[in-house]
Amino acid sequence: MKLFFISDIHGSVYYLKKALERFQEEKADYIVILGDILYHGARNPLPLEYNPKEVISLLNSLGDRIIAVRGNCDSEVDEMVIDFPIMSTYSNILYNNRRIFITHGHIYNENNMPPLTDGDVMIHGHTHIPRADKKDNIYIINPGSITLPKEGNPHTYGVLEHNTFIIKSLEGIVHEEISL
Repeated sequence: MKLFFISDIHGSVYYLKKALERFQEEKADYIVILGDILYHGARNPLPLEYNPKEVISLLNSLGDRIIAVRGNCDSEVDEMVIDFPIMSTYSNILYNNRRIFITHGHIYNENNMPPLTDGDVMIHGHTHIPRADKKDNIYIINPGSITLPKEGNPHTYGVLEHNTFIIKSLEGIVHEEISL
């Protein structure tokens, strides 16, 4: 199974379309969205082609292939227009005998770890900074932001296949990689 990870869309139909093109090219089985889907948030600028209604339409057309968690910019009213559940603070994916804890990152993160076991994986967004490393035998991964990257990073997404997590730019260039 191949999983495609995106985070921090923030209502940009422009960057979502680019990410969905990569999803098709990657031939992934599921899209995992790590929160902040529709709104840009008070601390962020309006992203390129900010259009939450079109983001809703694009994502709803793929709703049966989406696993999502809530970000700090997502709200209960969003579930009235989104056809897949988004209001869970976290979720777990079992992948090749490994637990993958997915969350946005505003509650659970490196400084507030959930109870995980050696070799488990925590994947989150929120910081808009791509990262893939291991701390205390727990893998900590952030695919970055497709829309509003920070610290000079490119617009990125992540792919998990064959126990390897690869962070790529929206142009498909490998940014970081870690074997699980």
